[in-house]
Amino acid sequence: MNNKPYVIGIAGSSGSGKTFFLNSFLKHFKTDEVTLISQDDYYIPANTKTQEENRLYNFDIPTSIDREAFYKDIKALFNGETIYKEEYTFNNPSLSPKMLEIKPAPILIIEGLFIFYYTEVNALIDHKIFLSADQDIALRRRLHRDLVERGYFEDDVMYKWVNHVLPSYKEYLLPFQDSCDQVIFNNTDEPEPIWDITNQIYEELKTKLNLI
Repeated sequence: MNNKPYVIGIAGSSGSGKTFFLNSFLKHFKTDEVTLISQDDYYIPANTKTQEENRLYNFDIPTSIDREAFYKDIKALFNGETIYKEEYTFNNPSLSPKMLEIKPAPILIIEGLFIFYYTEVNALIDHKIFLSADQDIALRRRLHRDLVERGYFEDDVMYKWVNHVLPSYKEYLLPFQDSCDQVIFNNTDEPEPIWDITNQIYEELKTKLNLI
């Protein structure tokens, strides 16, 4: 692939509905039109830590990510290379990580908490989308995800929410909201509004990039 892909950056607060938004968005495209690289798969492994160390360890700061490897793989996709990356499962022992195959495509979606904060990544993004939700709704979603899907304890989730998640959001993500091309407030758990928004973005891209 000789041409630089069109890069869409998607970031949002924890519990803003990024996963559902992304899944809905991707369904509008043909598989060879778009590819996704997620910052979450570049966490520096914490499975060598004790449970107490894990509870206190702050995953919501830029240094928790292998920033260099993340940027290197993005640039490799720019160069038409396929990336093989082990999925990060957030230290959930009941999950076996998959080997991800990330192929280059005309549209590259980069998602993650720090993609606007990392200046070298931010500079590559053509269209920036910021997802937000009211704090009480975001916390409810976070609790469900971490308790049910990741097997965390509620005390640990609340400790991280107060001491890590909210301070990180305010310092590393919120300052970039006004510079984004689209800000989407996602306070509903109904699929239709998100489907409509993602379809609208897709239709605009289809025209802009001459997708058939």
